[in-house]
Amino acid sequence: MKETDREAVATAVQRVAGMLQRPDQLDKVEQYRRREARKKASVEARLKAAIQSQLDGVRTGLSQLHNALNDVKDIQQSLADVSKDWRQSINTIESLKDVKDAVVQHSQLAAAVENLKNIFSVPEIVRETQDLIEQGALLQAHRKLMDLECSRDGLMYEQYRMDSGNTRDMTLIHGYFGSTQGLSDELAKQLWMVLQRSLVTVRRDPTLLVSVVRIIEREEKIDRRILDRKKQTGFVPPGRPKNWKEKMFTILERTVTTRIEGTQADTRESDKMWLVRHLEIIRKYVLDDLIVAKNLMVQCFPPHYEIFKNLLNMYHQALSTRMQDLASEDLEANEIVSLLTWVLNTYTSTEMMRNVELAPEVDVGTLEPLLSPHVVSELLDTYMSTLTSNIIAWLRKALETDKKDWVKETEPEADQDGYYQTTLPAIVFQMFEQNLQVAAQISEDLKTKVLVLCLQQMNSFLSRYKDEAQLYKEEHLRNRQHPHCYVQYMIAIINNCQTFKESIVSLKRKYLKNEAEEGVSPSQPSMDGILDAIAKEGCGGLLEEVFLDLEQHLNELMTKKWLLGSNAVDIICVTVEDYFNDFAKIKKPYKKRMTAEAHRRVVVEYLRAVMQKRISFRSPEERKEGAEKMVREAEQLRFLFRKLASGFGEGVDGYCDTIVAVAEVIKLTDPSLLYLEVSTLVSKYPDIRDDHIGALLAVRGDASRDMKQTIMETLEQGPAQASPSYVPLFKDIVVPSLNVAKLLK
Repeated sequence: MKETDREAVATAVQRVAGMLQRPDQLDKVEQYRRREARKKASVEARLKAAIQSQLDGVRTGLSQLHNALNDVKDIQQSLADVSKDWRQSINTIESLKDVKDAVVQHSQLAAAVENLKNIFSVPEIVRETQDLIEQGALLQAHRKLMDLECSRDGLMYEQYRMDSGNTRDMTLIHGYFGSTQGLSDELAKQLWMVLQRSLVTVRRDPTLLVSVVRIIEREEKIDRRILDRKKQTGFVPPGRPKNWKEKMFTILERTVTTRIEGTQADTRESDKMWLVRHLEIIRKYVLDDLIVAKNLMVQCFPPHYEIFKNLLNMYHQALSTRMQDLASEDLEANEIVSLLTWVLNTYTSTEMMRNVELAPEVDVGTLEPLLSPHVVSELLDTYMSTLTSNIIAWLRKALETDKKDWVKETEPEADQDGYYQTTLPAIVFQMFEQNLQVAAQISEDLKTKVLVLCLQQMNSFLSRYKDEAQLYKEEHLRNRQHPHCYVQYMIAIINNCQTFKESIVSLKRKYLKNEAEEGVSPSQPSMDGILDAIAKEGCGGLLEEVFLDLEQHLNELMTKKWLLGSNAVDIICVTVEDYFNDFAKIKKPYKKRMTAEAHRRVVVEYLRAVMQKRISFRSPEERKEGAEKMVREAEQLRFLFRKLASGFGEGVDGYCDTIVAVAEVIKLTDPSLLYLEVSTLVSKYPDIRDDHIGALLAVRGDASRDMKQTIMETLEQGPAQASPSYVPLFKDIVVPSLNVAKLLK
């Protein structure tokens, strides 16, 4: 307290010092004293009021605690009195047992009297109920059945209350009303029959379906009431609960399953299109049924039944089960396609679940897949495996059929532009096209896989095609009289290569979104290479045919007979032109290459004739005459091949220039200029070898040994470099070693 007093005095001193800082404030000291006195009185009054309030509350609480103690004592005394009275009344209650039994018996007798009329009329009600059921008056029949069950259940309940262990009386009552259960079962059969035909009934007689639903609803209410009473009394009448609502959905589910399974009218043995027909019938039936359920059946059932939602789930589950069953069968490739197309596309399309008449109740996004991804994957693997085997077999059969055409006595067909062709490319790519169209119906991924498969098998097929074309050429060379139309069919084989190329490009452009899709692009160069090789072999075979016919006339070149006036080149030109009239049926890319190759080979054979040293000119006059003849024949050949290449916009005149250049060496009259002329020849044609120069000098017939040696040694010192565009002509020309040996002597 002293510490508090000191703090109060210090605070007061500080406040007074604050108020009396100036001399003029001393005049207001009295005023300050009165103001502080008022504040002090106010604070003291509030403190007194607060203390008084607390004291009043304590006084009130003590008073209430005292009253509560008195009440507890009174209640304790009352409980003691009640306990005493209860102990004294036990004997009195036991003496009233007979009265209690009499009351129960009276209650039972009252119930029996009340139901006496119904009890005596049970047989008549049973007959009436049976008649009503047979007549189809289901509501009236159910009303009477409810009366019978009510009487039976009431009597049995009273008996249960009186003596639940008396089974004899319970059995007696149950036996007397025994027909009731039979009537209930018979009525249930009628209800289930109506429900089984509900989709038909709702269109013809919706009132009947409504009656069935009302009866089921009545039974559901009775079931609920009896189950509630069971919780209180433990008594349940026989045959309860009936659970007819649950049975109704079971019947509907069984009906849906039977309807789905019953749509298969054919088997694979009786109809190859059995699955397509089966799936189409399912689609039509399911769509029609769901439309009827949405528009009509929902009006016959209470909303809480959610009849359309339940039917939709039943149909979906039944379809899933059926699709699983079909998927587990040993399906063929086309049947797998039909099944997957239906499951993955048709089912969720506007033809079925997305149909406008089912919207918005049916949300396709909420439906589970009819087939699991694992089953779909297995089906696709089976399909790809079967398709691979089928494609291999189809390609092999197509090639065998095409080979049979190669030996026919009639020419092959020509396309609209007049080019020979066989049916092989059309057959192959029609088969590819059909399989790709089918795969595209299932998914983009499968379409790409099938395209990759087709191109892979095409690659293998082209290798076999190449081998067969080679065998065809070899067999013809063994007997040039057979086949009769060898040239025409070889042209068709060459043209097929171009058709294959174009078809492959067209197929990829049509069925690929972009060229970079994995596994596809790398196959193109490989196939192009094989096709070019086949075409090259074919063109080579045709040229081989030409040069076999030209062999005799090529052998006449640069001989005495030739110098004296042989018409070998005339015959060569006529023969080549005649063959190329047939070769006009070759498509442009290959015909262009073939014309250039024929031009090159004719010139090479001409040069080979020079290098064979079949003739050695003995005088300047002979050299001049022979050289001029060579120039004329070179121009003759140039004219021929310009004519043959006229449709290509370009030609290769340089080949014939080689003959002219060689002729210039032979024609030269001044031997001292021979080295310069030969040097010019070598610079133009870098692949010319020393043995070629030796043979050429031997043909001239006037070069001395020293001159030959000088020319050869000088040329060896500085071989010319070939330009990138240069086409070698001399590298394939072999000079007989005997001639070279003689030359160097």
